[in-house]
Amino acid sequence: MTSKQLIHRLFTMVNRIKKDALLNVVAEWLEETQLPSMVPRNNPGIKPEDLLRILAIVGPRRAGKTYFMYQLAQSLLLDGKHKKEDILFIDFEDFRLSGLSGEDIDEVFSVFYQLAGKYPLFLFFDEVQNLPDWSRILRTLHNRRRFKIIISGSNSKLLSREVATELRGRYDDILLLPFSFPEYLRYQGITFTPATLHTPRKGKILAAFQTYIRHGGFPEVVMAPSEMERRKLLQSYYKTIFYKDILERYNIKAHYLLDALMTEFLETYSSIFSISKFEKTLKLNNLPGSKRTIANYLQYLQDAFFIIANEKFSFSPRKRIMNPKKIYLTDTGFASLGRAFGENRGRILENAVAIELFRRNLEMYYFKDKNECDFIIKDGMKIKFALQICWEITQHNRKREIAGLVEACKALGLSSGVIMTYDQEQQIKESGIRVSILPVWKWLLLDNIPELSH
Repeated sequence: MTSKQLIHRLFTMVNRIKKDALLNVVAEWLEETQLPSMVPRNNPGIKPEDLLRILAIVGPRRAGKTYFMYQLAQSLLLDGKHKKEDILFIDFEDFRLSGLSGEDIDEVFSVFYQLAGKYPLFLFFDEVQNLPDWSRILRTLHNRRRFKIIISGSNSKLLSREVATELRGRYDDILLLPFSFPEYLRYQGITFTPATLHTPRKGKILAAFQTYIRHGGFPEVVMAPSEMERRKLLQSYYKTIFYKDILERYNIKAHYLLDALMTEFLETYSSIFSISKFEKTLKLNNLPGSKRTIANYLQYLQDAFFIIANEKFSFSPRKRIMNPKKIYLTDTGFASLGRAFGENRGRILENAVAIELFRRNLEMYYFKDKNECDFIIKDGMKIKFALQICWEITQHNRKREIAGLVEACKALGLSSGVIMTYDQEQQIKESGIRVSILPVWKWLLLDNIPELSH
């Protein structure tokens, strides 16, 4: 056999293996009669049949992006208008597809047609970043105007800003975070109505809320049977972010600096972080690390959905960039890798509010002058409301908490503000400012509180 014949034979063999793998993957999808059972996630009105652009689902690892795609696929089947033969669902993390290249995408449709007798109308591509040249392929498929396309992927390679760059105006995105509190209650089988909150059953909701903010909302963590299993899962997520999402992705050599920064945020979340002060701390410990490097790592941690970084409020973009950031963890469960829950109840409550504001895609800042106010919510050039968080208003902290809120309201021209607590509710007036004291859990469940809706 000549070398040319050998090469041709090997090429034919590889193509046959690829086609066999595709046949197996597509056949499994078409023949699987039951989609996995799942906790329904809150769906902001997404109907796959109405999509005009590519829908990209982005968010932290292990937040449930794949299951949300299953939920959207299931919605197509339940309405009775579509069948499995209308849908192609591929997980590009499947080891059988590891050799697949961009040139093989037409073979995917050929195999689907062979098995289903028609071409799909809906494309669900999970972990799409594992498909070489994925952005060009998606642009080409979208340009054909034959498919409704939904994608998701690991945040280590499919970041929101990368989707924006690669798909160039052809997409809409949705942020999927770990379970919200209503989704958590849904998993626990706890139902409620507004009336429930005024009955003894409220105690069950409060107990669930404490557990929720303590352990966080990652689906696997919520479903874990023991404290040890929950901790192991959270440590695994933490290490994956450290190694895969940041060290490997950005080819970082200064492991110690990233480790120091992530450890710092486990201990000081819901606090103001100064790059300059952190740089000085490194120098005091004889560790190198420039302000630029620290700032870069801070951005990497935001891109990997490990932290949320709020800027100090200012109408000047330059001033906002220059000032220290207030840092929150993207899931309160990570806080359990630091200090005990009881030591940080107020900060965990504040962090839970930050996550929900982030989930709702609100433009948020912190206010600091003589006093501090935790959140300022802005919409365009309009200041919508000021929000202060503490576990409980007591004799000892009342003056401080109200002073920060009142100062922010007066500086920004607001006539009212809100203090959110674990479980206090009251209306007061201070220095001409109307102050509503409200429970965080009630806001998370009802979302119809007038002070936060105007």
